[in-house]
Amino acid sequence: MGRGKLRIYLGAAPGVGKTYAMLSEAHRRVERGTDCVVAFVEHHDRPRTEVMLHGLEQVPRTGLEYRGGVFPEMDLDAVLARRPQVALVDELAHTNIPGSRNAKRWQDVEELLAAGVDVISTVNIQHLESLGDVVESITGVRQQETVPDEVVRRAEQVELVDMSPEALRRRMAHGNIYQPDKVDAALSNYFRPGNLTALRELALLWVADRVDAYLTQYRSDHRVSRIWGSRERIVVGLTGGPEGRTLIRRAARLAEKGAGGEVLAVYIARSDGLTSASPKELALQRTLVEDLGGTFHHVVGDDIPAALLAFARGVNATQIVLGSSRRRTWQYVFGPGVGATVARESGSDLDVHIVTHDEVAKGRGLPVARGARLGRSRRVWGWLVGVAGPPVLAALLSAVDLGLANDMLLFLALTVAAALLGGLMPALASAAVGSLLLNYFYSPPLHRWTIADPKNIVAIVIFVAVGAAVASVVDLAARRTHQAARLRAESEILSFLAGNVLRGETGLEDLLERVRETFGMESAALLERASDVEPWTCAGRAGQGRPVERPDQADVDMPVGDHMALALTGRVLPAEDRRVLAAFAAQAAVVLDRRRLQEEADRARTLAEGNRIRTALLAAVSHDLRTPLAGIKAAVTSLRSEDVEWSEEDRAELLEGIEEGADRLDHLVGNLLDMSRLQTGTVTPLIREIDLDEVVPMALGGVPEGSVDLDVPETLPMVGVDPGLLERAMANLVENAVKYSPSGTPVLVAASALADRVEVRVVDRGPGVPDEAKGRIFEPFQRHGDAPRGAGVGLGLAVARGFAEAMGGTLDAEDTPGGGLTMVLTLRAAGPRPDLLHVAEHAAEPERQAS
Repeated sequence: MGRGKLRIYLGAAPGVGKTYAMLSEAHRRVERGTDCVVAFVEHHDRPRTEVMLHGLEQVPRTGLEYRGGVFPEMDLDAVLARRPQVALVDELAHTNIPGSRNAKRWQDVEELLAAGVDVISTVNIQHLESLGDVVESITGVRQQETVPDEVVRRAEQVELVDMSPEALRRRMAHGNIYQPDKVDAALSNYFRPGNLTALRELALLWVADRVDAYLTQYRSDHRVSRIWGSRERIVVGLTGGPEGRTLIRRAARLAEKGAGGEVLAVYIARSDGLTSASPKELALQRTLVEDLGGTFHHVVGDDIPAALLAFARGVNATQIVLGSSRRRTWQYVFGPGVGATVARESGSDLDVHIVTHDEVAKGRGLPVARGARLGRSRRVWGWLVGVAGPPVLAALLSAVDLGLANDMLLFLALTVAAALLGGLMPALASAAVGSLLLNYFYSPPLHRWTIADPKNIVAIVIFVAVGAAVASVVDLAARRTHQAARLRAESEILSFLAGNVLRGETGLEDLLERVRETFGMESAALLERASDVEPWTCAGRAGQGRPVERPDQADVDMPVGDHMALALTGRVLPAEDRRVLAAFAAQAAVVLDRRRLQEEADRARTLAEGNRIRTALLAAVSHDLRTPLAGIKAAVTSLRSEDVEWSEEDRAELLEGIEEGADRLDHLVGNLLDMSRLQTGTVTPLIREIDLDEVVPMALGGVPEGSVDLDVPETLPMVGVDPGLLERAMANLVENAVKYSPSGTPVLVAASALADRVEVRVVDRGPGVPDEAKGRIFEPFQRHGDAPRGAGVGLGLAVARGFAEAMGGTLDAEDTPGGGLTMVLTLRAAGPRPDLLHVAEHAAEPERQAS
C-alpha cells in the first residue's frame, strides 16, 4: 500500500470554520461511499460543530494521566488497527500529553500517512514554525505549539478557510467561538481587528506563495515556456546608466496597479566581464528596487535582447520595462537597438514598455573620470597608429609607385587617424615619423635625408601643419567635452543645494557627509568662533579622518564669512573645485543658522506652552479650588456659630463635608503639582522591580468600596516601575472610570502579560469617547463632553499618561466591547517571578492540552 495523502484546512485564527469545513468534507466523502472516520476532532462546545459530528464514525479516544488529571488524546493504535481510507485529525500542531508515543500530533499523522491512510487536518497560520517571531511581534503572544513548515508544504492539498476580521469578531461577540465569560478578554486582546487583519494577510500570502511554487513546478514538469499571466511580474532592463532609477519607479507604479504585482530588475553583463556600467549607479539602483519591494538580478549574456527575453520567460514575467535608447541618431546604422529588438521578438505573451527619460539620445557612454580627456584605450591606439603606422604604410607603398602626392595624402590620412584616436601628441609623433619617411623614401634624392626640390619642402611642411591642426582640434574637442561634463556635474550639485534650501531638507551632518563624498575626502567639519580672539569650535563633523581644531590644520579650508570655515582633510583640492566647495560652505552655514532658528522656535514654543499651562492653572485655581474652600469655610463657620445648637447628626454631617472638601483639595493640589513637575521635566522616576498586586490595590483607596473589580493574577511577571508614580497614575485612571461608569456597574481593573510587557486595563461601561476625541482627553485641562466644572480641572488623565511615559510605558484609550472606555496602561516586564514559575507552568498545561 502506498503513502496516504494529506489535506489541510488552513485558517488565520481560531473560529474561522476550519473544523466545520473538515467535517463537511467528511460528510461528502461518506455519501460517496468512502470509509471515513473521526480520529480526533475537538468541537470546543460549539453547537454547530458538534452537530456536524453526528453521522460520522468516531474512534474512541484514549485517556492519559498527567499531574493528577486524565486528558483525552487520539488513540493512534486504534486508528491504525481500524485502517480507514480517510481519518480526520484536528489541530495538527497540538502537543501530546507526556507519555504519548509521539510528542506532537503531526508525528502521529506522519505514521498514519506512512500506513497508507489519507488524513484531513486543520492548522492555524500562527502555528507554523517559521512565523513564530512574526506572530509574536503582531499579537504579543509566543506560540508554544508549532508544526514545521515542511510538514504543511508536503500536503497534497492546502485549502484556505477565510473570514473577514469583522465577521470573526461578530461570531466571537455572539458566543459562537468562546464561552461568554471569555468574550470580552478575547476581543480586547488576541482578537483585535489589527491582529486579525495581520494574521489574515499572513495566511493569504503563505497560500499564494505555495500556489506560485506549485505553478512553477508544473510549468517546469510540463516544459511550458509560454508565459501564463496569472500574476503581474514586471522585468526592468537596466544598463547601469542614470536612467535606471526612472525605469524602476515606473515599473513599481505598474506593479501597484495589479494584485500581487512583482518587480524584478535585471542587469545583463557580457561574459568576458567587460562593462561600461557604473558600479556605484548599479548599487544605488539595487538599493532602490529592494526598497520598493522588488528584487535585483545579475545575468551574464553576450546577446542582450535574447538574454533579457530568456530571463523574462524563465520567471514567467508578463511585462518588460525598458528605457528609450541613449544612442545618437548616427549610431542606429549599427542595428535597431535593444528596445526595438526585444519588442519585435517578445511575441504576444509579453508586453514591452519603452519609457522616456532625461538621457535619451545623449550617447551611450558614461561620464569619463575626473581629469581624463581621452580614454586610456584611445590614447594607446593613437600612439600605436602614430608611431607604428607610418613604417607599416611605407613598407606597403614600397611595392607600388603611386607618386609623391598620393603617398603624402596616405601619410596625412594616417596622421589624421592618430589625431582622432589619441589627440595632439600621437598626431605630432605620426607627422614627424611620416615626414622623415617621406623625405627618405619618396622625395628625391631617394634614400638620403636631403630634399632637392624646394616644392617638396613646402609639401612636407604643409603635411606636418595639417596633422598638428587636426590633432589640436581633436584635443580641443576633448577638452571642451571634459569641461562640459564637469560643468554639468557642478550644475547638478548646485541644483541639489538649491533644492535643499527651498525644501528645508538635509541636516548639517548629512550635508557635510555629502561634501566629503563629493570630493573624496576623509572628513569634513564646519568650524566657527564668536570673534577673532575666541577659539574655534566644531559645529558639525562627518567622516573618520583626523580631528581638526583650526582651519589651518586642514588640507582644504573654505572661509564662510568672518568667523566660520569649512575644513576638509584627505587631500589638496585643485583650484577649479573650490568654486563648488564655496557653494557647499555657504549652504552649510545656512543649514546651521536654520537649525539654531528651529531650536529657538522650539524654546519659544515651550515657553508659550508653559504660559498656556500657567494661564489654565490660574483659571483652575480661581474656580475649582475655590469651591471646596468655600464649602469648608461654610461648614467651619456653622460649627463655630454660638447661636445655633447643632445635633450630633448635624455636626457629623458638617464634619463629613469638611473632610470631603479637604480630600478634594488634596487631590486637586496633588494633580496640579504633578502636572507642574511634568511640564518642567523634574519627574525623575526611581525604577525598581515590583509585583503589580502590591501597588494596584493601594490605588483604590479613593473610590467607594465595591465600585471596582480587581483581576491581577499573582503569576504575572514583575514590572520595572516607580511604585509611587504607578500608584498615582492608577488612582487617576480608576477615579476617572468610576466617575463615568453607571451606578451599580463596577469598573474592571485587569492585568495580563503580553510578550515582554504587562498590560493593565481599566474598563468602564460609561458613555465612551469618540475616536476623534481619544487623543484630546490626555491633554491638560481637557474635560470631555459636558462634564461639570466640579468634576475636576481635567488633569487626571494627563498626569497618568505623563507618569506612564516617564516610567518607559504607554497609556492609550480604546473602546470597550459593548460600550464604554478602556484605558490600557502598558508597562515593561522585568521578568517572571521565580517563586511562581512552577505554578504558572502547572496552570498553563491543562489549558494547552484543552486547546
